[in-house]
Amino acid sequence: MTAIEERLAGAGSFPAGFVWGTATAAYQIEGAVSADGRGPSIWDAFCRVPGAVARGESGEFACDHYYRWREDVDLMKELGAGAYRFSVAWPRVFPDGTGQVNKRGLDFYRRLVEALREGGIEPFVTLYHWDLPQALEERGGWRVRDTAERFADYAATVHEALGDVVANWITLNEPYCSAIVGYAEGRHAPGVREGHGALAAAHHLLLGHGLATARLREQARPGQRIGVTLNMSPTVPASPSPQDAAAASRMDLLVNRQFTEPLFGGAYPADMAEVFGGVSDFSFRRDGDLDLIGAPVDFLGVNYYYRIHVADAPHVEGDPASRSAFDIGVRGITPEHARTSGLGWTVEPEGLYDTLVGLAGRYPHLPPIYVTENGYGDDGVLEDTGRIDYLRDHVTATRDAISDGVDVRGYFCWSLMDNFEWARGYAARFGLVHVDYRTQVRTPKASFHWFREFIGSQS
Repeated sequence: MTAIEERLAGAGSFPAGFVWGTATAAYQIEGAVSADGRGPSIWDAFCRVPGAVARGESGEFACDHYYRWREDVDLMKELGAGAYRFSVAWPRVFPDGTGQVNKRGLDFYRRLVEALREGGIEPFVTLYHWDLPQALEERGGWRVRDTAERFADYAATVHEALGDVVANWITLNEPYCSAIVGYAEGRHAPGVREGHGALAAAHHLLLGHGLATARLREQARPGQRIGVTLNMSPTVPASPSPQDAAAASRMDLLVNRQFTEPLFGGAYPADMAEVFGGVSDFSFRRDGDLDLIGAPVDFLGVNYYYRIHVADAPHVEGDPASRSAFDIGVRGITPEHARTSGLGWTVEPEGLYDTLVGLAGRYPHLPPIYVTENGYGDDGVLEDTGRIDYLRDHVTATRDAISDGVDVRGYFCWSLMDNFEWARGYAARFGLVHVDYRTQVRTPKASFHWFREFIGSQS
């Protein structure tokens, strides 16, 4: 038995019609940040802040996908991928976030989608993967309601342009990262540490999803589906103590429940007032918002990488009014003897199983699920056996969840190729394909060949 065959063993078979794909994001791969009328995004601005991104790197060139997209589609065809999840860059369509449409930007995505379809690859379009036009950030960004309304306009414009060739639409990718990592932790664009503003951003992102969903429903063609993607991590207390259990509950609220409850539970989590009461008065909420946010969707995208192990800890700021929304009195830990990725992230496939089963148990009317991101970061080694083992184990966890009754319809590996990994820059690599950023040469890794054989084994 070959090494690939050994790693295929145990992953099992999946239902007929199960979708296998890969995923990317516009700012991480496209480059060409000022080409053909594209305007600046918050990530272009953030990357210019000294110390914000490792080694001062940016997405200015990235993988040059804007010019090399044909080569990348060929790689997907070689992989045997049945679907490709990618994002549209808002500033390519509206350079100032609103106003005049930039047709050249839309034309790029039209060419890409048509090539995917010709290659038998189903496009899954994400409308927002973190690249807010800088002009809108200067008007308040996601802190203000107007951005949610402009997002709905943008979504309707893209849908009108591509709706005849795209059936699957994702409004948002990971609103937790946009709102909390960007507006509270400050580790991502726009790089601020706020309390009320970050919670307002989280709400307005969900409102933008609701408004965009309504607009897309109005324009919908037969067979089209609309979903939203959340990054989800089960939170695990570091010890049996009540204090650590309470810390895990607070982290679960911050990362998971403040998004899932309005979307699928019809309410804001009851403990938001306790955890954030001194931080925000929640004045950004309006009557009718929950009806918009909680309108039914056709699928839920789940991005899973790791579980979060936490212990109780003091707040950084004693005065709640001075706290960021990230300052909730928790401390992350790595369990002793834990299996970890090349980036030091815990590798716990049981967390994906728990996430999928937990969602299905908590929300009786949950729509079908797609695992829209799952991947392993390292330093880019071509013989990436760690990635193969990670993918095999998480694919197996997905199969086990399906066997236990969860309606999972597809799995997208993050990522097709190495790319600009946000604040980590280019050193962290998640790709099935290695990218030499100096020459832009693409080289399939061992994991690419494993995933290709695995997909082939499911047909």
